[in-house]
Amino acid sequence: MRKYIHSEKVVLESGLVLPRVEVAYHTYGRLAPQGDNVIWVFHALTANSHVPDWWPGLFGEGRLLDPTRYFIVCANVLGSCYGTTGPSSIDPETNQRYGLQFPLFTIRDIVSVHRLLAAHLGIDKIALGIGGSLGGQQLLEWACSEPGRFEHLAAIATNARHSAWGIAFNASQRMALEADPDFYTNRPDAGRIGLQAARAIALLSYRHYHTYALTQTDDRHDLITDYAADSYQRYQGEKLVQRFDAHSYYRLSQAMDSHHLGRDRKSVESALHRIRAKTVVIAIDSDQLFPVKEQLLLSNLIPRASFYQVESEHGHDGFLIETTRINQIVQTFFETNNPIKKPNENSVIHEII
Repeated sequence: MRKYIHSEKVVLESGLVLPRVEVAYHTYGRLAPQGDNVIWVFHALTANSHVPDWWPGLFGEGRLLDPTRYFIVCANVLGSCYGTTGPSSIDPETNQRYGLQFPLFTIRDIVSVHRLLAAHLGIDKIALGIGGSLGGQQLLEWACSEPGRFEHLAAIATNARHSAWGIAFNASQRMALEADPDFYTNRPDAGRIGLQAARAIALLSYRHYHTYALTQTDDRHDLITDYAADSYQRYQGEKLVQRFDAHSYYRLSQAMDSHHLGRDRKSVESALHRIRAKTVVIAIDSDQLFPVKEQLLLSNLIPRASFYQVESEHGHDGFLIETTRINQIVQTFFETNNPIKKPNENSVIHEII
């Protein structure tokens, strides 16, 4: 992991100011002399910048994210707890952890920080931008704000604005956090109980009825307690608590709610019409959080877009699980339109440090 420190103040969409921003990021492969082999990966809510951790099926030689062919960039998002400035960071003005004092920010602010990193890395053009869920929201926001930046887009299980259904799920998770008295402290482990409950709520939106029926139905018929589904929810909540910060989760859920491509751009339709890149939109057929119709809207309104639907029993989480099919779709789309050959040993290639 590398760090970029932007020492100047960053003004957020709300008008609030961060005095400085640190960005944690990973790069894989080398930047070609022409700068034409950049793939920018956008991660989802609780992921990080180390792509092989959470999208291994797309990463590696011969796959879409092939570091022997492409210069792959992934930046940890603003507000996260994996190295980029967020609630777990130290406020330079108080020398204390930000905690809940970390200012409200939006998807647009996350993209503004990505743009600072791109300038630092000397990246003008991005051959392919790819992201799912909140990652797809970042991708679309950036493509609308800078239509000439991207040549190709792969938007997966995402939308043009966060739905009332999605906001309701996020609000319910924040209510779970707020119900934990410990959440209001400024300790690094604040809000653990609330975060467990919030994650359990989130899982209901990430999966669906059939997912639980297939994987969590008890074989025994004499149970009146200790159900598999109960244990599973508690286990998943505890897993997140071990690796994530409750205050970051709170602020990132608010950022997701803020996603609206049409804000200050007349309408969603006019915003999507701005996108110039060739685009592939992929929906997961069982996704209840970002239903298929949201992806169809994207593909209908983005001028140069195609649409694919992937079958999955895993609901929204299918965008992280059905990687064989997603890799096939995006790799075919991208390499048909953008044939970059694997560099030979004599090629003059520069690596960003």
